[in-house]
Amino acid sequence: MMSTQPLGGKSALVTGGARRVGRGIALALAQAGADVVLTYRNSHAEAVETACEIERLGRRALAVECDVRSEASVRAAVAAAISRFGRLDLLVNNAAIFESAPLDSLTLEDWDAVFETNARGPFLVAREALPYLRDVEGRIVNIGSLGGMKAWAGHAHYCASKAALHMLTQAMAKAFAPEVSVNCVAPGWIELEEKENLRATGKAEHFAAKTPMQRNGSVEDVAQAVLFFAAGPHFVTGQVLAVDGGLGL
Repeated sequence: MMSTQPLGGKSALVTGGARRVGRGIALALAQAGADVVLTYRNSHAEAVETACEIERLGRRALAVECDVRSEASVRAAVAAAISRFGRLDLLVNNAAIFESAPLDSLTLEDWDAVFETNARGPFLVAREALPYLRDVEGRIVNIGSLGGMKAWAGHAHYCASKAALHMLTQAMAKAFAPEVSVNCVAPGWIELEEKENLRATGKAEHFAAKTPMQRNGSVEDVAQAVLFFAAGPHFVTGQVLAVDGGLGL
């Protein structure tokens, strides 16, 4: 039977951990016993509140401003995590941007902006964290997307960036073994507060009806999948797990 504190004594770094899915992941890791460093770019107030909530759970927390597109910024964030907790057991590459644009009018700036955050960012953070993760036989969990498995015409640059992250996950799993396991959680449609206005358009109901489980996903669904890779068998590596209720089938 899994301990109620399977991550006790361990520390985690969650990029983009201030709000939405990243916040849910950070809190789930804290509830499992981990101390958490969360990074943010623009969401300072939300990051401070999430860190306070982690501390209310009895764990240590640190909110660090970080632009995952910047090598110097990433290096400083990882250094801050090590300075605060002395070790790093888990990296969750969650920071990402999701945008819509017609493919035939997509600008180079649009394309590069998505890839810089969604594909290059996880590479930079993983590279900087790797020596510390190797020291403790740690783990990396990347947050991909069902869009990296299925083509969405209005989100071509996003889908391509997440497909790249899925492949990067598998390459990392081979390159960083045997010390570090690397896996990916790929959410489908996830209910977020910002999406509530979409209920008026019927989109939320549309996706729920198409999903075999007859509902859309929750932040908790994604967080629990991350926790599986964070606390489950270290032997499991190179996997891309769709958390979509069967929507992609």
